[in-house]
Order: sequence, then structure tokens, then C-alpha cells
Amino acid sequence: MTKKDLRIVYLGTPEFAAASLQALVEGGYNVVAVVTMPDKPAGRGHQVQFSDVKKYALSVGLPILQPEKLKDETFIEELRSYHADLQIVVAFRMLPEVVWSMPRLGTFNLHASLLPQYRGAAPINWAVMNGDTETGATTFMLKHEIDTGNMILQERIPIGPNEDVGSVHDRLMALGTRMVTRTVDLIIDCENQGIPVPTTPQPELTDLRPAPKIFKEDCEIKFQEKTAEEVHNFVRGLSPYPAAWANLNINGQVFENVKVFKVESLKLKAESKGEIIVPCREGAVRILELQVPGKKRMDARAFLNGLH
Repeated sequence: MTKKDLRIVYLGTPEFAAASLQALVEGGYNVVAVVTMPDKPAGRGHQVQFSDVKKYALSVGLPILQPEKLKDETFIEELRSYHADLQIVVAFRMLPEVVWSMPRLGTFNLHASLLPQYRGAAPINWAVMNGDTETGATTFMLKHEIDTGNMILQERIPIGPNEDVGSVHDRLMALGTRMVTRTVDLIIDCENQGIPVPTTPQPELTDLRPAPKIFKEDCEIKFQEKTAEEVHNFVRGLSPYPAAWANLNINGQVFENVKVFKVESLKLKAESKGEIIVPCREGAVRILELQVPGKKRMDARAFLNGLH
């Protein structure tokens, strides 16, 4: 079997998933169909937006399936009609067994964490928010419980002390594309040798950190409940998206729902004109970049100059 013989159905939605799909197609792998989220209205004009995976699939003429419900019989039959040998999942929804068990070689997932840590929807954000100094990506075979299957490949990368989640996301996306193609190559090689793909059970740890989906209310900066370093990690773990926010009193004016993209932690609150410094439970933070509603993102000094 060669990579042109292996029939692949690819399931994913955001930019992170589109990168691996592009790597497969441009690498000559036989992607026969793509499954992605239904189109949805977004933005102020509520115009219909395609997922990044759909945009790329359209650009190369791949068949696209967009089921509302993954157990829908019509979708199941259409998916079955592609006779996939293998399914690959990157940043998609939780799959029912009828879907992930369909291909004869199974379904593997790329997850942006060092499993078993950060199982869930937002592993990159939570690793940075928690102040971790390293993260990575894992490919593993799907089974019933989410993000718990046996691991195939796992690789690590460092997280810089001032690095935001946007930077970590992009580096993991590049790492993930390489790991997806390497995993497929390994599966093909094992298939040709008539042996199962070597996998490793995930370690059983007692101090597991979850990575649940992040909502707007989760992004509020509670300065008085966190140390300056915790606020620093919280902000960079949400920058640039979905962005930490706070209600701020600046020079006697109250600004609500201010997005905060970059801060610097301070050991002491030092009064200083021309700066925005907020006390925390311990220490203080200097806000360096922010965005008030209706305005563009800007550095704090430019914002304060605008107030004058």
C-alpha cells in the first residue's frame, strides 16, 4: 500500500486543522472527503462564514460533508460511501462510535497537548494560562472516552515566559502538520508489514489539568484574586483570542469590557504618570496593550495620549 492507495476522510474545522489537511493534500495523500462544521453567520453583518477547513477543501475540489448531527442516518450512509481506510480528526467535535469505528484502520486524532494533560477543547490556552514552560502535541487512536486513547506519537516544545497563546498556537500548528503525516506514514508502513501500529497507553496521573471550552465570562481578569504573575499568565494565555477583559478606572474614567492583550508583572504598585498600573492580590501589573469597545487595539501610552 502507498499513500495514494490509502483512502482518508479528514474531520476538522479551524485554521489549526486546515494546516494538516493542506499538508496531506500537497503531500500526495489520498484524501477522499472532508467533514467539517455547518456554516454559521458571524460578525456584525451576520454573514455566513465557512470554516477554514471548508475554505481549503473548496479550493482543491474535495467533497465536503457538514452534518448538523453526527448520528444522522443520512450522514452516516454518505460517510460510509467513501469507503475510508482511515479517518483523521483535528480540532473537531466529539465523535460517536458509529463514526470513529467505521474505517478498517480506525481513526486517529491530533491533540495540541502532552496527553494526558489538558484533555478538552482549549489545551493551548490553558497551558499558557497555567504558566507551563512546555507543551506539545499528541496523535492517538480514538476510543469511547474523549482524549484518552492510546498514543502513537508525542512531541514537546518550550513555552517562552512572555509568549502569548497566538505564538504557541502557530508553532504547535506547524508541529502538528508534521506529526499527522508522520503518523499516516507509520500506519501505512505497519499495514505493509502486516503488524499493528505501535501505541502507548496514556500515563495515569493524579494531578491532571483539564482544558474545558472557554467562554467570555471565563476571560474576566480578577486582579484582586490573582497575583501579578498569575494575571500575566492569564492575559497571555488568552491573547490574541478570545482575549482577557476587565472594567478599568483610568484617570477617573470608567471603561467597561476593555480587552487586555499584554501586561507586565510588577512586584510593587508604583505610581507613574503615562502608565496604566493595576494592583493585584500580590504585586501589580502594568497594562501594555489594550482595546476599548469601538476602538482598535493599541499600546497603553497611545491610548492615554488619546484621552488627553
